[in-house]
Order: sequence, then C-alpha cells, then structure tokens
Amino acid sequence: MLSQQELKQQAATAALDIVDQVAGPDVVIGVGTGSTADLFIDGLARFKDRLRGTVASSERSAARLAALGIPVLDLNDVERMPVYIDGADEIDPRLHMIKGGGGAQTREKIVASVADRFICIADESKLVERLGAFPLPVEVIPMARAAVARKLQALGGKPVLRAGFVTDNGNVILDVAGLNITDAPALEMHINNLPGVVTCGLFTQPGADIALLATQQGIRRLQRP
Repeated sequence: MLSQQELKQQAATAALDIVDQVAGPDVVIGVGTGSTADLFIDGLARFKDRLRGTVASSERSAARLAALGIPVLDLNDVERMPVYIDGADEIDPRLHMIKGGGGAQTREKIVASVADRFICIADESKLVERLGAFPLPVEVIPMARAAVARKLQALGGKPVLRAGFVTDNGNVILDVAGLNITDAPALEMHINNLPGVVTCGLFTQPGADIALLATQQGIRRLQRP
C-alpha cells in the first residue's frame, strides 16, 4: 500500500505531466504552497530551462523555487498563466475547496485568479462530500481580530487564533471549526465581506478546474461540473 507521501508524489508527478504539455519560453507557471506543492516544486526544476518562470503564492514557495534555480517573477509583471498548481486541505465533488492550512490563502487566490486553469493536486483523503471538517482559515487584519471572531461565532463557528503565526501579508489567521457549510459559495462571500477579513480559505468562486487525486489505484481526475 502506498504511503500518504507516495500518494502526494503521485499527484505532483501528474501535475508535472501537464507542465510538460504547456511549457514554452514565454510560459509562466503559478505555484502554490504546502507539502504537495513542495513536491511539485522539486520536480519543476527539470523544466526551468523550458519556462519563462514562475509566480509563487508564498515566500516559502518562492524561496524553494529560487533555491532550485527556477526564476520567480512578480505577479505584476505577468499577464496570464496557463495553469496554477496547488494542493487543498479539503475538496468536494464540485471542486470547491478549503485551503489555508499553511496560511497562504490570500496570495493563493490572487495568483490563481490570473491563471487559465486551477489544477488541484491532492491525495484521496482530501476528497469529502461536504466541506468543513477541516477548520476554515480566515486571514484577518490584527486590529479586527476580536470583532471578526464575534461575527464568526454568530455564524456558529468556533474561531481560534493561530498562535505564533503571521501571514506573508502581516496579518493573523483565525481557524474556525464547527461551521455548517451547506452553501459554500454564499458563506465565502459572507465571510469575505466582514470588515477586517482579508480573505477566507473557501475557494468556490470558481474553485478548481481540475483535481488530480492520487489513489491506491492511480490518479483519479475530476473536472468542474
């Protein structure tokens, strides 16, 4: 039986196959953050001479890319990317996701918005029927932490400050357990509109375009309905 690490590698390798198809001297690849994205970055090194460069969704990923000699570009200098590759903490059959376990969801959403396709890479354990077992990360401007926490409690959530963590944007994360997520797009819009919230970790608008889920039987490919 394959280990979770081996499954993550399988998903990363499937994403690298897509990069092989789209690579070119003018092509920029969007790169996410997390343990599965790390494996993708490691494999991306062999394409560094076939790409213009990459855009990273976190300082962590940017450092890993640069250490491998892969050019890292400022998103302001990039008009489009064929793909953005990233993992997920949870993904449902509609390819809605919860992300932000690494605290990078804001930059992940920004980079993904410039890409033609969002490719989610994950092992099969991340596929769920309904989002919400994984606490929802919410990035908050520090002065609004208590006010936003009260609003999230009013929604039925149990927000907990992520101790000792500051985002790349200089903000804090509230991890919110206990939310009853029956309408993920509506909840994403509602939380994102709370004063002081930078963005929450729900990715539903539009979510992923393709999910490459590693299973014991190989890659299971899901596409947005």
